[in-house]
Amino acid sequence: MAKTWFITGGTPGGFGMAFADAALEVGDRVVLTARRPDELRSWAETYGDRAFVVPLDVTDAVQVRQAVRAAEEHFGDIDVLVNNAGRGWYGSIEGMDDAQVRAMFDLNFFGMLSVIRAVLPGMRARGTGWIVNMSSVAGLRGITGFGHYSATKFAVEAATEVLREEVAAQGIRVMAVEPGAFRTRAYAGFADEPIKETIPEYTPTLEQVRAAMIDQDGAQPGDPRRGARAVIAAMSQDRPPRRLVLGNEGFDAAIATIEENLADIRANETLSRGADFPD
Repeated sequence: MAKTWFITGGTPGGFGMAFADAALEVGDRVVLTARRPDELRSWAETYGDRAFVVPLDVTDAVQVRQAVRAAEEHFGDIDVLVNNAGRGWYGSIEGMDDAQVRAMFDLNFFGMLSVIRAVLPGMRARGTGWIVNMSSVAGLRGITGFGHYSATKFAVEAATEVLREEVAAQGIRVMAVEPGAFRTRAYAGFADEPIKETIPEYTPTLEQVRAAMIDQDGAQPGDPRRGARAVIAAMSQDRPPRRLVLGNEGFDAAIATIEENLADIRANETLSRGADFPD
C-alpha cells in the first residue's frame, strides 16, 4: 500500500525535494514542508493530488503541530517522517556569535525534536512507522570551522540512537543518515555571507573554510537523488541499518574516524581500566 511521507526542509535542489521525488517515484504520497512554500508550487503541480505542500518553520512549535494536523487531514496517517530541515553556519567554538549558536541548535536539533513529538503519537497508536533523521558526517567527526554545527549533529545522533531503542517495541523504526558533501544548495550562500567572528585570531582559519566552501559549490560529488534512493533501499531491507553514510568521501571519513577513535581508546586501555576501585 502507498505510504504517506512527511518531509521537512523542502528547498528546491536539496535533500528534502530529492526524498520527495524518490518517494513519489515508488508510488507513495508526500507532504513536503518549507518556510517558503511558494517555491514548491510548480513542483507539486506535476504530481497532482499525490503531493501536498505545507508551510513550516520547524522552530515554531505551534506551526509544527498545525502542519502535522494539516498533513493528517489531507492524506490520513503519516507513515514516514524525514527530518531534513537544517542549516550550518561557520565560526570558531570560542568566538561564534551566541545568538547564531542558539539559532542553529533551535533549527537543527530542537526543531527536529518538535516534529518527532508531533508525529510519534499517531505512529504509536498504529504500532508502525519510520523516522529518518538527517544527520551528517559532521555528526561523526567534528569539522574545523563548523564546530557548533557538528555539535548539533552529534546531538541528532545521540537522540536518534536512544529514540530507536525507545520506540522499537512500538513497531517504529529509526535511522540516522549521514551525508558527506552533496550537490545541494547548502553551499550556495557562502559567497554572499561575510565572516562574523568576534576573535580575530580565528579569522585566517575561517577564511580558508569559507574559500573551500565557495570552491566546492556546484562540484560536490554527492547526488541528492541517488542518496535519497539509497535511503529508501536501506529502509526496505529485512534488517535496515541503524545509520547510513552517503557518498564515497563521507564513507571514507566515517571509517577513518571510527578507526582513529578505536585506536586511541585501545592505546589507553591501562589508564581506562585502572580508574575503578581495586577489587
